[in-house]
Amino acid sequence: MSQPPKPSTEPDLEAVEEDARQYAALLSDSELQKKRVCPCSLWPIILRCKTPFSNRPRNIHKTLRFSELYTALFDQLLRVQKKPTGPAGRSKLRGAPSTKLSPHEQKRHVIGSFIYRWRNEVGNDFYPAMRLILPDKDSDRGVYGLKENAIGKLLVKLMQIDKNSEDGYNLLHWRLPSQTFAARMAGDFPGRCYEILSKRPMQTEPGPMTIADVNEQLDKLSAASGEAENLEIFRVFYNNMCSEEMLWIIRIILRQMRVGATEKTLLNLWHRDADALFNVSSSLRRVCWELWDPTFSLSQEDAGITLGQCFQPQLAQFQMPASFERIVKYLRPEENDSEFWIEEKLDGERIQMHMTTDATIPGGKRFYWFSRKSKDYTYLYGDNFEQRDSAMTKHLKDCFDDRVENVILDGEMITWDPENDIIMPFGTLKTAANEEKRRSEGEKGYQPFFCVFDLLHMNGHDLTRYTLRDRRAALERIIKPHKHQNEQTGEEQTVRGVFRRLEIHNHVATSSADDIEPALRDVINRSSEGLVLKNPRSMYRLNSRNDDWLKVKPEYMNEFGEALDCVIIGGYYGSGKRGNTLASYLCGLRASDNHIQAGARREKCWSFFRVGGGFSADDYQTVRHHTEGKWHAWDPKNPPTEFIELGGSSHQAEKPDMWIRPSESIVLEVKAASVAVSDSFAKGKTLRFPRLRRIRLDKSWDMALSMDEFDALNARVDDEVKRNKEMTVENRKRAHPTAKRARRALVVVGAEDEVTIRKPSEADVANVTLFSGLKFCVMSDAMKPLKHTKAELELLIKAHGGIVRQRVSDSPDDIMVLVADRKVVSVASAIKKGGLDVIRPQWILDCISQPSGGSILPYEGARHLLHATPITQKQVSETIDIFGDSFARDISIEELKDLFASMPKVEDASTFERTEFITTLAQRGHDIASGLKGYLFNGNTVLFRQAAASAISDELSVTLQASLDRDQLRLENYVRFGSGRVSDSFHNDVTHVVVVGDDPDRASEVKESVRKQAESQANSGGRVPVVVWSEWVEDCWRKSMVSGTDMYLIS
Repeated sequence: MSQPPKPSTEPDLEAVEEDARQYAALLSDSELQKKRVCPCSLWPIILRCKTPFSNRPRNIHKTLRFSELYTALFDQLLRVQKKPTGPAGRSKLRGAPSTKLSPHEQKRHVIGSFIYRWRNEVGNDFYPAMRLILPDKDSDRGVYGLKENAIGKLLVKLMQIDKNSEDGYNLLHWRLPSQTFAARMAGDFPGRCYEILSKRPMQTEPGPMTIADVNEQLDKLSAASGEAENLEIFRVFYNNMCSEEMLWIIRIILRQMRVGATEKTLLNLWHRDADALFNVSSSLRRVCWELWDPTFSLSQEDAGITLGQCFQPQLAQFQMPASFERIVKYLRPEENDSEFWIEEKLDGERIQMHMTTDATIPGGKRFYWFSRKSKDYTYLYGDNFEQRDSAMTKHLKDCFDDRVENVILDGEMITWDPENDIIMPFGTLKTAANEEKRRSEGEKGYQPFFCVFDLLHMNGHDLTRYTLRDRRAALERIIKPHKHQNEQTGEEQTVRGVFRRLEIHNHVATSSADDIEPALRDVINRSSEGLVLKNPRSMYRLNSRNDDWLKVKPEYMNEFGEALDCVIIGGYYGSGKRGNTLASYLCGLRASDNHIQAGARREKCWSFFRVGGGFSADDYQTVRHHTEGKWHAWDPKNPPTEFIELGGSSHQAEKPDMWIRPSESIVLEVKAASVAVSDSFAKGKTLRFPRLRRIRLDKSWDMALSMDEFDALNARVDDEVKRNKEMTVENRKRAHPTAKRARRALVVVGAEDEVTIRKPSEADVANVTLFSGLKFCVMSDAMKPLKHTKAELELLIKAHGGIVRQRVSDSPDDIMVLVADRKVVSVASAIKKGGLDVIRPQWILDCISQPSGGSILPYEGARHLLHATPITQKQVSETIDIFGDSFARDISIEELKDLFASMPKVEDASTFERTEFITTLAQRGHDIASGLKGYLFNGNTVLFRQAAASAISDELSVTLQASLDRDQLRLENYVRFGSGRVSDSFHNDVTHVVVVGDDPDRASEVKESVRKQAESQANSGGRVPVVVWSEWVEDCWRKSMVSGTDMYLIS
């Protein structure tokens, strides 16, 4: 990465003192005093030398007061977020552009104005403000260890109020609504603190604390131990801040800002490459200190993931479609490749492992372990093979292929119980890892187990742009296979990795949606969370939650007001170490009175469902304790039909391994997704995705659900659902046309024009009202970019406030948008009537895909119009240029390529001398070039020379030279763009000699050499050029005017 220029203005004393205070916890004294430039391309070397950011920007004035942060930024953003959005007018239909800024644009303006003010009033170091604006993304500051209850106790002591008083009680019980507070304060802890602090403030006006002062105190708070130290820091805030400032301090500490602007918006306004750098580094400090210059560009190499630096991982999207077939469509199957992968969703912590070659460390490999939230867990899992107190690396010595020099793996860290060979709940992970650190070789207990599912970097190559299929193939090649003997069966099995320490996570490749439900049933029976479906054709997208990875979880039913209480009648052994343990259970419905009267035994049960999900280790132990000695092996030849009736008649469907008499069994309370018809169970129905809620030891077996009780319950539910539907239809008939309704989430799948519609919040009113007041008649399916059915388009319109009609109105006053992609009979008939436009569905997708919830676009010729009246055709000509490019919509890369391809080639065009033309105008009194960068260096000829100090090593020398070459090339381009000339050698026309580098001795040598050359050419009428530092070109370019050279002369 090329080196951003140094700021030329020296900081004042207040700024220097503030800089030292607020960065005392981050930088050493020597670093704070360091002035020398160190090219950004040396970052890896600098980091290893523990002297990072030596060329960081420094503010020239002290930071703004903290009150300016919330009044000029936070409050303004919240004001935009809460501003009501008016109803859509008829101008929407005409496609008239609006001059009013959208809420998103207003927020961008607020943030941009604050950043501009900071640069002008403070300087280029925005990191002090950034870490307060995005406290949840600040990985440099440790956790405070303070939640709402702890802060409430501190405030009660700080204000010296009785904890049993009204205010004290409301602070400590902030989730409960109080008698005197507004209802909105219940559950809003910062808001409740503000209400109480405003009654007894120490400052009635904003206090004197600056942003740097706040950062200094927050650093102390994160390092504090114990309530006494926390209380003293809160006392500093309380004594120097008004109640509004305290409100925002509490929000920052809780990392709950909620100002209506995402980090992506803020980062992009700071620098165009900021989001990309944050995604690969997870460091706000790097973003602010490396990208302080808006004109500086991040190289493609530096926008990739880097060894030893935490990146923001790809996440799985959660979809809840009507069917599994529908969810497969989200994975974008191709005609010749419809494969997708099914993986078990693990209940652990997302971890990325970095391994790099380092000869200075025992074992020759250095490890880094990072969580999804950028927390460094290297101290826990280990940094080298020989670290005996590591929870992971000491087991990995023979895990990787010998040719692997460095690698980055993405996976899930889970807790494994080696005794029972099962996954333990997530909450046990840290305890297991700490115990593993202390455990001696040969000891057994819960252990961390890293399940790897992706390879992102290998031997210096960034693999994120490769497909998942290719990355997986490479992963299987770099992790060695090992044989492991099953302790129970004695059989050998081969695993890639180290058995139950680090293994490649298994997946099933399939092309059929029918394979999803059995896989989901299987993982639920094994107490797992669900599935992840993956598109093997996809790249790895950093910090993205998209449909290439989809989470699938059972949606548990809420139709039954109470969960179902059913008795256990059978058990099934698990696999592996759980092979001798009952891991799931068969539950049944008791015989009803009519069955008993017909001759059935009172304790006979009919099989109903099998459940294995939701059980904890304690639950299994409880079942074992209360049923021990009461189980019988199932004999297919002599089944206990007097007690248990199975489905499938003589086939004995879902027959258990063991059975138990209902009268000796226990009752389980179970929730499930729904009731489904099934021949596998004697009831003829079963529960879909059942999970245990709790064991009902307070109920005897004869209090469990019977056959008739279930039928009555099921009938009541069906009746309620039917009535709700009838009421919904009736309410729709009676409702006012403008009444708002809750709308279901809907997703319409396209190629690149993918539109996601979700249930709107108050902040998304613009999204819901996009088509408000407009009537649509959809007359055909959408054919491009992918086919969408008529029904999908209608749901999409309704989700955005539009009204759908099924026939074209005959009334000329009833304005309606006709939508079609083909001239079917009904469309041809409508066109024949005359006076009607037929709009393509692409217009709907384009409107929805606009920023900030979408906006109505003017029509764009053939892209949006299947048929247009003369009046509409005239309007279209005013909304696109001669090449078809819209004035109102950003086009995609593919569209831009098509536009370029359709443009006529200009041949035999006469040359135009821009410089000569502008010079002629200036001579005639028309100086149009003043302030234009394209004319900035006109009339100047510049010779560049380098002045760099000698490097301490060959590696450093090569790196430093490459950095200088890039800097020089950038400066030369500035001069050329500004109509100046760049010379390769010294001659009479050279006006400036620009020195690139920072070595004063070498610079003096360059100056002396220029002087001698100028003297040797003095007799031929040559002039002596000015010898200046490279900052002269930088500042001229930044200010868009040629600066004087006095400040930049080589001494």
